[in-house]
Amino acid sequence: MTTHQDAKQLDTTSPDTTSQDTTLPDTTTVAVAPAAVPTIDTTTAENAIREAIDHLVAEQHIPSATYRLQFNAGFTFQDANRLLSYLDNLGISDLYASPIFTPRQGSSHGYDVADPTRLSPDLGSEADFDALAKALQKRNMGLLLDVVPNHMGVNDARNGWWLDVLENGPSSEYATYFDIQWHPLKAELENKVLLPILGNQYGVVLEAGELKVTYQSGSFYLNYYDTTLPLAPRSYRLILQPVVEQLPAPEATGPANTPLTAVTGKPQQAGEASTPTTPTARMELESILTALNYLPLATETEPQRMA
Repeated sequence: MTTHQDAKQLDTTSPDTTSQDTTLPDTTTVAVAPAAVPTIDTTTAENAIREAIDHLVAEQHIPSATYRLQFNAGFTFQDANRLLSYLDNLGISDLYASPIFTPRQGSSHGYDVADPTRLSPDLGSEADFDALAKALQKRNMGLLLDVVPNHMGVNDARNGWWLDVLENGPSSEYATYFDIQWHPLKAELENKVLLPILGNQYGVVLEAGELKVTYQSGSFYLNYYDTTLPLAPRSYRLILQPVVEQLPAPEATGPANTPLTAVTGKPQQAGEASTPTTPTARMELESILTALNYLPLATETEPQRMA
């Protein structure tokens, strides 16, 4: 039993009232029951974990004898398939394969992977690989793949990730895939990639006409012998603006209101191949230039702006 002197103060608060202190009467005894603690069946949980581990161990395949195959255009998935019977009789448990993803053009070893999302077309089709995998499974043999995640072949048309980075800079969705120092000590290299591909000083190469701008499949490129590099989309303005300024205004026509051709700027002749008239071409180019002005900068990294 409590006394008036050691009575406890209770803080009672409800949504409709304010907090107030209430003193327990001398004759009141308060008993607080302990909260119910849920019972955990540790034995069942431990058994489930053990069963999961045992299943993984049972399914695990541990190679006992491997045989390395160097895949390239001269040794394909079909060639490997034809060797399986011989290798199985030797007691080989697993094939140890060189990289099988798309490498640089003409690669003889495959370690210079250019596209890690596709099987190398030099080694055969996806159906050829599936046939090899099924033949291995039929003999209870495994396949070990040599994967080098920090090694990639660049400066090759097969490497779409790398070309996208060269085209769009830090704003490329693949920019973080490569270890590129976008903020080096040299200020002139800020947000740029320096490629050591020229055979002479830049000025000498430029004067010699070895650098050529080309147009392919709707995009502009810089060609240096066998090297093809994409131009940044916003730089297209430097190419298109001078062309637009040389074209007549939309209302311009040739003699007797004959439209001017976009290619020559001369009156279009009867029977001449159908080409956009100069006024139409100018309007289209001006529309493209306007759209280019709204493209995000190469330094833009906010996903909302890059989309």
